[in-house]
Amino acid sequence: MSIVTLLPFIVLIGAMFLMTRSAKKKQQAAAQMRNEMQAGTGVRTIGGMFATVKEIHEETVLLEVAPGVHAIYAKNAIGAVLADEEYNRILDGADPIHADEPVVPDDASSLTAASADEAADKGDKIDLGKTEAAAAEPAVDEPAADKAKDTKAVEDTKDAKDAVKADADTVKDEKKSGDDEAK
Repeated sequence: MSIVTLLPFIVLIGAMFLMTRSAKKKQQAAAQMRNEMQAGTGVRTIGGMFATVKEIHEETVLLEVAPGVHAIYAKNAIGAVLADEEYNRILDGADPIHADEPVVPDDASSLTAASADEAADKGDKIDLGKTEAAAAEPAVDEPAADKAKDTKAVEDTKDAKDAVKADADTVKDEKKSGDDEAK
């Protein structure tokens, strides 16, 4: 056998070796992370649930998923051990990265709360602001040329509708006369 025929097999075996080596390193790092886990630390399971470690046994871990709620998980089910500040940030929902930005509410109720209180004071009538806007802005007269253009456009539209109706009547009359001749 020549080296040319063995070359594809050598490349294939080398690629398999490199892939298994990197996977083995990842498994070892995950096992080391799970072994260094201590009671009181925050963890994320492989299912995405966040919990606090209460007890660690040989193959299992007792997690507190909510205050007073405990569950037993396999050590292999721990996806990540979180730093204390990151775990607290996730539980509290606080985002220190965007702390300086204004908070935008999820619903419109907080945006309309003041106007709803004012409406209740006015006698349960909802004012949409039309009366205030009309009083604040004086009416502006349109130039006569613009009014003439608008009335001409309306008249042209009416003429076009009349023409279409006349054409439809003509077609109906022709159809009726054609039916009478066929009989």
